[in-house]
Amino acid sequence: MTDVLRSEWTKIRSVRSTLWTLATTVVLMLGVSALLSASVRSTADGPVSGEQAMIVSLQGASLAALAMATLGVLVISGEYRTGAIRTSLMAVPRRMSLLTGKIVVFTAVSLVVCLLASAGAIGVGVAIFQPASVEAGEVARSALGSSLYLTACGLFGLGLGTLIRHTPGAIVSAIALILVLPPLTTQLPGEWGRTVSEHFTTNAGALIVSGQSTGSLGPWSGFAVYLVWVAAAMLAGAVLMRRRDA
Repeated sequence: MTDVLRSEWTKIRSVRSTLWTLATTVVLMLGVSALLSASVRSTADGPVSGEQAMIVSLQGASLAALAMATLGVLVISGEYRTGAIRTSLMAVPRRMSLLTGKIVVFTAVSLVVCLLASAGAIGVGVAIFQPASVEAGEVARSALGSSLYLTACGLFGLGLGTLIRHTPGAIVSAIALILVLPPLTTQLPGEWGRTVSEHFTTNAGALIVSGQSTGSLGPWSGFAVYLVWVAAAMLAGAVLMRRRDA
């Protein structure tokens, strides 16, 4: 398994799309934090609390999630597009070992980069708002929550890429499930509609970023629901990967 991990690490760091998508994630996190923080501060009637400053600072996560999902798709679909997946499967005949290696390497890279980007976004927001006090524990929770959320979005993209194998189709599916459909579910009528909306992909997963609770879900329970969505996409992709030809 060590050789598989080393191979996947070489692949992910040697492809230009990795650098561009990770750089986009960092720029979105820092840029949106700076723009929104400056805008909110200029229109605020009074001082902004440390908690509010961190919530505003991490608003870029909703857009950065798409960059991470795109990278997750490209980690697997790029090999299908170029035909390199055949070489990979010749070197690692056990397909689940190959997929596991991709998941482990992607998760490690994503967690590190997204944690740094999230901490930087909070730092930018706090520097602009200059709240009276900021709790170190809340900063750590917010940065960790944001990095976990963005990593989960990337793994969602990896699962969809494994399932669909077609780069544009998988990216469009990720955009729909992460950005487009979640707000639309809030228009569903009745109690069942509210339940569906609360438990739908990023509606549930994003709670870990804000640290807020809605209805029956808290930050960690909402993130757990989102992980179920991620696991479902990944498992479906893994089953088809074992059954389909390369």
